Amino acid sequence: MLGAIGLDEKQESAYRALVALGAAEVTDLAHRLALPETDTERALRRLERQGLAAQSPACAGRWVAAPPGVALGALLTQQRHELEQAELAAAVLAQEYRAEAAEPAVHDLVELVTGARAVAHRFVQLQLGATEEVCALVTGKPVVVALTDNEAEVKAATRGVTYRVVVEREVLSLPAGITELSAALGRDEQVRVVDRVPTKLVIADRALAMVPLTGHGAEPAALVVHASGLLESLTGLFEAVWRDALPLRLGAGGGVSQEAAPGPDATDLEILSLLLAGMTDASVAKQLDVGLRTVQRRVKGLMELTGVTTRLQLGWHAYAQGWVARDLRE
Repeated sequence: MLGAIGLDEKQESAYRALVALGAAEVTDLAHRLALPETDTERALRRLERQGLAAQSPACAGRWVAAPPGVALGALLTQQRHELEQAELAAAVLAQEYRAEAAEPAVHDLVELVTGARAVAHRFVQLQLGATEEVCALVTGKPVVVALTDNEAEVKAATRGVTYRVVVEREVLSLPAGITELSAALGRDEQVRVVDRVPTKLVIADRALAMVPLTGHGAEPAALVVHASGLLESLTGLFEAVWRDALPLRLGAGGGVSQEAAPGPDATDLEILSLLLAGMTDASVAKQLDVGLRTVQRRVKGLMELTGVTTRLQLGWHAYAQGWVARDLRE
């Protein structure tokens, strides 16, 4: 937690222990921290340089903690000052860059990234650098980034970055497909489904886009596109696919819950959403871990509830009632 002000795990543990004890000798502190005495003393020396600890003038060999409010406050103030200086330097460099290249060359608008590791790293960077929105087209055959490699996505969503994602229907049949999509919906991400997306695509803040260049069997490579006519075209492609896609509705975390209230419950709505996404009764039953007869019984119950005789009519009724309403927010 104190790593932001330059303390590693051992130093933070030593400082916390000193704060709790008030004062301690190296031997006692090392025993408490389960560390060698040399490591403990090294951590204390670092804390001393940071102004967080000092040797007791009243008792040789004993160490005392500096008051956290004063000592940590000073370090935080210094850290803020250094960040302000870094921001100022970045602004100056950006201004110099714009002055030097008012009209960027073509090679500045497109960046080629090669190698699985480099592509995956750039994919993470795009999401961590986003401040407003990330849009993505996701295929059912990930090559470099797996569906479960979503740590950057979770961090970005936690910071308030909105996500709009269109997935191929094949993703619903992947082993972790329903679970990961349910988790995404639980983070208030918007997810839609189509039969097939034209290409993998990630767009961050409408300022950067990333598209693959190679398929299976070749070395992974991707194109990172900066603000340009090409980026506008890729954004238009995403919006076109998004408009034609079907919204997905699932329980958060993939869980199936029951509700006693009249009308469709959470499980009914999950089943209905998956069926409208094009899955068969058997596929829905497998993904939700319920019996085939349960799926068919619930669909029949929904048809009786709405007074319709065909599943097509049930789909229209579901849209009319807002059970699976198409989200028209762009």
